[in-house]
Amino acid sequence: MAEAPEYKRIVLKLSGEALAGEQGFGIDPDMIQSIAEQVRDVVDHGVEVAIIVGGGNIWRGIAGSAKGMDRATADYMGMLATVMNSLALQDSLENNGVQTRVQSSIEMRQVAEPYIRRRAIRHLEKKRVVIFAAGTGNPFFSTDTTAALRAAEIEADVILMAKNNVDGVYSADPSVDEYAQKYDNLTYLDLLKDGLAVMDSTASSLCMDNNIPLVVFSISEKGNIERAVMGEEIGTIIRGTES
Repeated sequence: MAEAPEYKRIVLKLSGEALAGEQGFGIDPDMIQSIAEQVRDVVDHGVEVAIIVGGGNIWRGIAGSAKGMDRATADYMGMLATVMNSLALQDSLENNGVQTRVQSSIEMRQVAEPYIRRRAIRHLEKKRVVIFAAGTGNPFFSTDTTAALRAAEIEADVILMAKNNVDGVYSADPSVDEYAQKYDNLTYLDLLKDGLAVMDSTASSLCMDNNIPLVVFSISEKGNIERAVMGEEIGTIIRGTES
């Protein structure tokens, strides 16, 4: 492991399921504490950290839409779920001594700042963790797309995508197919061409167009966020072109 961080400014993408831990729904206090401790260790290296967290542990807009709910309404409910997760993560981070700000794409000034790009960058420069909540503020866009968009806006060096039950990108679902092959390196064109279920095509295209690398790894093993930041070869790294 290198002595200095490989990346100076990162976007950490967490799924809502990651906060649920083994219980599969809601927020697992032990899991969110583990994540907060890992983020604290990264901040201690001087790395600027922005976080996007999903809401699937509370509500999934696509699932609501499949049951007959208006898609836009279901997606807005999903955005509110991400705010709940963001506030829980902020509380845990600050209990671990990490100054944190939540910025929401949907205005709710009593609980979060509105998303303002320049203010977010200033927070990062002051070594505050910034959690971007409520997705892009628009229905029909995933939190993966939010991660790609915010990474481009704040000029992040990398997106770290922490997965709950898998340690990288595979050719098939490894829990179903015992012959699934794990990839160490891919390009965004590979994701789009082969239909690999890493992030949606909008997010992949944004990352490719803005040349933002993506590291996919497991959140289950404590210390993996730090390992990824320090440049250790874990999980799968995805770039715009062949490495």
